[in-house]
Parts: sequence; structure tokens; C-alpha cells
Amino acid sequence: MRSAHLVLCVLARTYLLLWLLGTIAEGARQGQDIKCGACRALVDEMEWAISKVDPKKTIQTGSFRINPDGSQSIREIPLARSEGHLLDLIEDVCERMKDYGEHVDPNSSRKTYIRVASRNGEPMDLSEAKLDSTVTSSLKFACETIAEQNEDEIIEFFSTETDNVKDKLCSKRTDLCDHALKMHHDEL
Repeated sequence: MRSAHLVLCVLARTYLLLWLLGTIAEGARQGQDIKCGACRALVDEMEWAISKVDPKKTIQTGSFRINPDGSQSIREIPLARSEGHLLDLIEDVCERMKDYGEHVDPNSSRKTYIRVASRNGEPMDLSEAKLDSTVTSSLKFACETIAEQNEDEIIEFFSTETDNVKDKLCSKRTDLCDHALKMHHDEL
């Protein structure tokens, strides 16, 4: 009788320990999903904002000092990809996380984040999106953290036109998305 009670206690503790470990692992994966989603949404919003700037607009950079030979080291670069403009975009980009909702993949249970507010006023299918303030505030906080910790990398990637910025920044450079290379490029 005493040994049966002891076995039950050991089994109960083992079950509790396994449940706790599973809960911790699930929480870590959810944390990774939100960070990955925030990074990918940040990239999407930055790309969209850059595309809205007139490509003919330029800004002069370099030194306005006159060199001994009478020349100046000034060059013109597109305004959309200038460091000053990119810094302004980074300041505001995380405010747009309120335009995103959560989608849970029924097969993998991985969470992705999709835009739920149309940029052009057209209706959107929101049937698969979870819309709530907890999701948007978590996404905004993760975005702000990423923008603060990776400002130099963000400016580096957006100062020139680069393909697959989502994968390069969010997966390869920052390791925020371990699974992003398996995702379709349209997903966040």
C-alpha cells in the first residue's frame, strides 16, 4: 500500500514537471512568434513607407566644407533611403502594429501576424485573424524593442534596395525568426 502511494506521488510529480516544461516551451515559442512577427511587420511597414516617397526626391549628403582644391564632397542620394528619413520612419513604424492581427496556423499552431487594416480602403478578409488589444500591444512592444536594439542594422538594410529584407534581417542577422525561411514571403 505504501509503495503504491509512493509510485503515485512520483508519477504525479513527473506529470507536473512534464506539464511545466511543456508550458515553458510553449511560452518561449509564443515569445519567438511575436518577435518574429513584429520584425516581419516592421520590415513590411518600412518597405511600404519607402515606396510612398517620390523617387525623384533627393537629399544632399556629405561635407559642405570646401576642400583645399576648391571642391566639395557632396553627393545626392534618394530621400527615401537617406539615414535621416529612415530614422524618422523607425520612430513611427511601431505605431502601425495596431493594424495587425494574429493568425494561428491550424497545422503547426505557429502564430503569424497579418495586416487587418487596408491601406487603400478595400475590404479585407478578417475571418482568420484574432483582433484584440493584447495582441497589438505585445506586437508593438516587440517592434519597439527590435527597432531600438537593431537600429543600425535596419538602416543598413534599407539605405540600399535589398531583396528579401524580411529573411535577411529577421532570420539571418537577428535570429528572431528560426522558422521564417520556411514561410511564404507574403506571410508576416
